Amino acid sequence: MYYIGFDIGSSSVKVAIVHAQTGEKLAAVHEPQEEMAITALHSDWAEQDSDMWWQYTCMATKRAIKESNIDATKITGIGISYQMHGLVVVDKQGKPLRDSIIWCDSRAVEIGNNAFDEIGNSTCARKLLNAPGNFTASKLKWVRDNEPDVYSKIHKYMLPGDYIAYKLTGVFNTTKNGLSEGILWDYESDTLAHFLLEHYGIDPSLTPDIVENFTNQGSVNEKGAAQSGLPIGATVNYRAGDQPNNALSLNVFNHGEVAATGGTSGVIYAVTNSLQSKESSRINNFAHVNYTKENPILGKLMCINGSGIQYRWMKDNLAANTYEEMNLKAEEVPVGSDGLVIIPFGNGAERILNNKNVGSHYCNLNFNKHSDGHMYRAALEGIAFSFVYGMDILKNDNAVINVIRAGNDNLFRSEIFSNTVATLIGHEIEIYNTTGSVGAARAAGLTDGDFKKFGDNITQNDHVMTYMPLNNKEPYLEAYTQWKKELENLLG
Repeated sequence: MYYIGFDIGSSSVKVAIVHAQTGEKLAAVHEPQEEMAITALHSDWAEQDSDMWWQYTCMATKRAIKESNIDATKITGIGISYQMHGLVVVDKQGKPLRDSIIWCDSRAVEIGNNAFDEIGNSTCARKLLNAPGNFTASKLKWVRDNEPDVYSKIHKYMLPGDYIAYKLTGVFNTTKNGLSEGILWDYESDTLAHFLLEHYGIDPSLTPDIVENFTNQGSVNEKGAAQSGLPIGATVNYRAGDQPNNALSLNVFNHGEVAATGGTSGVIYAVTNSLQSKESSRINNFAHVNYTKENPILGKLMCINGSGIQYRWMKDNLAANTYEEMNLKAEEVPVGSDGLVIIPFGNGAERILNNKNVGSHYCNLNFNKHSDGHMYRAALEGIAFSFVYGMDILKNDNAVINVIRAGNDNLFRSEIFSNTVATLIGHEIEIYNTTGSVGAARAAGLTDGDFKKFGDNITQNDHVMTYMPLNNKEPYLEAYTQWKKELENLLG
């Protein structure tokens, strides 16, 4: 028997097939080969055709089945990961009424900010554990206010993963985890956030039925099977947003465990059992994949926009051909880069800086002393310091950091980056070779609730290496202190 996992991103749809018993990856593909189109009709808007996701899901599914050379009728379980915070609205026939307003669309910022003030910061922090912000609920309010004809025809609103599950099964449903990602969950009452919907004037009956995260959420119907190539009767057993799913893929389920990613932007996702937050404007709190009323496990998510994009910019614009070449030159430079400091926040406003846009800065550059190797090391150190800075904010918001687990991506392949973070936080960083689609596929078998066995399989199959904190911490502390000083000067 086999499981299949989908990862519905804004760039591509990734599909993986794994062996049901061992979790072994048999195939992993993505469609399209180039990035999917994003429509921006106005500044700060971002939309995608949700049927485009379905089209590429079907194409990638058929490719994965062919490349794995398996009998498709033996695929029994489906897991779905998806881009968070998006909004899909459909009519009674399940047809989208407009393109999806996706995660990076910021048209609803003012709506969320006004709600935060009008409802009350303390009420939002207590019940939502977040500011309403620019999330799914606020985007639905935007549709209500600006597209009344569309709103009047809405039968259900959904998150991107809910829509793919619907296309497979013909069933409208969602999860409390997904609702929490859209800031639609009231943690105090452990129900749909009726008070927020009432404030926004949104009919709560537009919400799909709520199902548990690890259970039969619907079976592939005849139409879904014909289009996707999956067998009739295969069950959708799991769905989660991309960052909670990334944590699941890295065996991050328990208080004190942290999942990190270091791509174009950086994400720190700390799992906690504390239902309190005093940083609701800088940190997002979501129901983690294993959240229950009896065991309320949250994921505290912090995004750093300006991280890997800094290093990529250097590769693309300075005299370097590969990241490996840059890393080798950086390793010839001492800790602290001989006083050169790089502030990496050059990718827009940063929530960890209270939404200030400070840009990227090169401080103390000495033309007689500093080389390209210094530039590369200072960039890696600056990005690492931004991660540590973010973790300090998380720790001040009731998070505990005992271990960090990360994928084997560009930043974490760098010893300078990983050693700097591990040494400053005083905890190891475990590196795993896995992906979101593989994690989602494996999670299709988690209906038994055996998270320990699931995690043991990840450790056995995917662990690559572990970075341990270095004994000589002083030069790292000195460099981090200097970096913070320069940042605080910029922040005024």
